[in-house]
Amino acid sequence: MLLEIVQVLTDLELVILKAYISSDGSWLMDVFHVTDQKGKKIKDERVIHRIHEGICDSRRVSRPQQPRVGRTALEMTGIDRPGLMSEMLAVLVELGCNVSSAMAWTHNNRAACIIYVDDSSKGGPIMDPRRVAEVHTQLENVVDAHHYNDERHSVRLAAPSTCQTHTERRLHQLMAADRDYEECCPCRGSGNDDEDVDQVYRDEGQRKKECDGTHVKIDKCKENGYSAVTIRCRDRPKLLYDTLCTLTDLHYIVFHAAMSSNEAIAFQEYYVRHENGYALDSEAERLKVTQCLVAATERRNSDGLRLDICTRNRTGLLSDLTRVFRESGLSITRAEIGTRGENAIGTFYVKDMSGQKVNPETLEMVTQEIEGSIVVANTSSESSPEATSPETCRSSTGKTQQFSLGNFLREQLERLSSNFKPLKGEHSPVNDRQLPCKNGQAKVYL
Repeated sequence: MLLEIVQVLTDLELVILKAYISSDGSWLMDVFHVTDQKGKKIKDERVIHRIHEGICDSRRVSRPQQPRVGRTALEMTGIDRPGLMSEMLAVLVELGCNVSSAMAWTHNNRAACIIYVDDSSKGGPIMDPRRVAEVHTQLENVVDAHHYNDERHSVRLAAPSTCQTHTERRLHQLMAADRDYEECCPCRGSGNDDEDVDQVYRDEGQRKKECDGTHVKIDKCKENGYSAVTIRCRDRPKLLYDTLCTLTDLHYIVFHAAMSSNEAIAFQEYYVRHENGYALDSEAERLKVTQCLVAATERRNSDGLRLDICTRNRTGLLSDLTRVFRESGLSITRAEIGTRGENAIGTFYVKDMSGQKVNPETLEMVTQEIEGSIVVANTSSESSPEATSPETCRSSTGKTQQFSLGNFLREQLERLSSNFKPLKGEHSPVNDRQLPCKNGQAKVYL
């Protein structure tokens, strides 16, 4: 339920500045402070309606599914090697497959991609089993050629489904199944193993020459049977969604949580139990959860130069784009491309195959080769500019705002026990809009 709500906000490209989450029995209260991508208040009535509609739909236990035809999805995991994606796309074009959208991530020298394809000759998804087998075999040959016998890799052609997993969540699942997290460990650059990660909340925003790596701490709360998971890392868009995907896919239920940011650093606290009812007891399980959470925060932190591309869509476009990158000696570290009307819009993070920055001459050559609009963003990793805005970091007195999850939970649980009644008079918003839901209410304060 919680993940679906956050997914609605994420898909609307809203920035979650703060979040407070609490559940008690059959009741829950989730509070999200959101803005648009520019950090401005949401005033568009269409966006507000879509928030209501999406959250209410996610809360309905049983709702009639609208029949729709899914897409044929190509899923690949393996070692990150230059040119692999380009060769796969070239084979798809030769086999008469049209790419409608694609997304690729790299992390810890591993790569995962999901490519949605249609049959160019017939239109729509690929349904013929013989054709599916042919495409799968050809793609497997390409991927095998980029790997030695003892190097793990996989190629899967998923049949169309009416309930396909969200693409970004599926990428998390693919990379976790590929065990990209095994080389991850929480950063210890700011202190020793016994350092309390919660100390960051008591420092009143005064940073201690500490690194911006990912710090994870897991404690057991004996009095209530929860495991307290604390995460401190660099802030960026979709961070909350990524950590919730990981906890959910590890079969942990979030009962209470809080998220906030100070300058460019995000703080998250979760009180969780496994879906079977137990807390994180074994050292092996704590290590795996820690590694998986570190990986979840890192997968979008792509190195390289960001290129935003908008051009007229056509058959074989993505194959041509990746070919230009490959022939120019560039390696793709992350990519996302889709269609909007007659145009194809995508974002690529690229770097020199030797690992160096892209030189201006190469960039100029790529720009001339690719038709359409190309915007170069001089950034090597994704961060959240909203996290550094005065509104998100400072109170009206100029002091940095911090929160205590313990105090917050005590306050909210008291209110939850009385069915939220004390909350009605707590805020006096200038305007609020609500849409009745069968299982509760979705409310937006403006």
